[in-house]
Amino acid sequence: MTIFYALIFGIVEGISEFLPISSTGHLILTAQLLQLPQTEFLKSFEIAIQLGAIGSVVVLYFKSLLVDWETIKRLAVAFIPTGVIGLGLYKLVKHFLLGNSSIVLWSLFIGGIFLILFELFYKEKPEAVSDIRFMTYKQAVLIGLCQSLAIIPGVSRSAATILGGLSLGLKRKTIVEFSFLLAIPTMLAATVLDLAKNVHIFTSDQFGFLAVGFFSSFVIAILAIKFFLGYIAQHNFMVFGIYRIAMVLLMLILGQLNG
Repeated sequence: MTIFYALIFGIVEGISEFLPISSTGHLILTAQLLQLPQTEFLKSFEIAIQLGAIGSVVVLYFKSLLVDWETIKRLAVAFIPTGVIGLGLYKLVKHFLLGNSSIVLWSLFIGGIFLILFELFYKEKPEAVSDIRFMTYKQAVLIGLCQSLAIIPGVSRSAATILGGLSLGLKRKTIVEFSFLLAIPTMLAATVLDLAKNVHIFTSDQFGFLAVGFFSSFVIAILAIKFFLGYIAQHNFMVFGIYRIAMVLLMLILGQLNG
């Protein structure tokens, strides 16, 4: 790891965290392209810098987080299934799934097809929920269950929650913003859990890499969120499904060229 590589990871994280393309999957593939071995530090680094992107949500939505108790209650309910499943499967994810590029590529490919098919057949109903505060707690729990699918690298936390919310009757902008906010407790818990277990293995230089990755992902994520909100006002998510499939094909070609 170098400062330059840490900056690249931060930029990749900032761009991909809130788009339905899987930030974890992109970080794993970035490490492969940079020919970095999946060490315990790198796995923890890939988890921790996501907190930088989450910080951008806190900055942009701090009013909702401070005074909107109806939104906060729904976020808490949605986080429960994710927290329980994530804690229970932490060792499996950390030691067997993270760093596995084959799982990432399959997840990106299948998810890309699903995104395309979903958008081809999805029709928003006139009575779709347009305000997070009017979500039912049942909808919140089910969205949390959908989010828990993202423990599989490449699935995309954003895609899982957004498609789940759309299927449950939320308007596009509503579920996208709820997905942004739900990332805060989810990634905060994941980062705290991982650092608590692994902080002792970090050197002083590695803390510097974490800082670079954190702050670069924070800045880029603010721009990505603003772009995404503007994009969904006039477009659906089909282009992201096409992108996911194209990314898989590109990685396979690069793998063949390097082989």
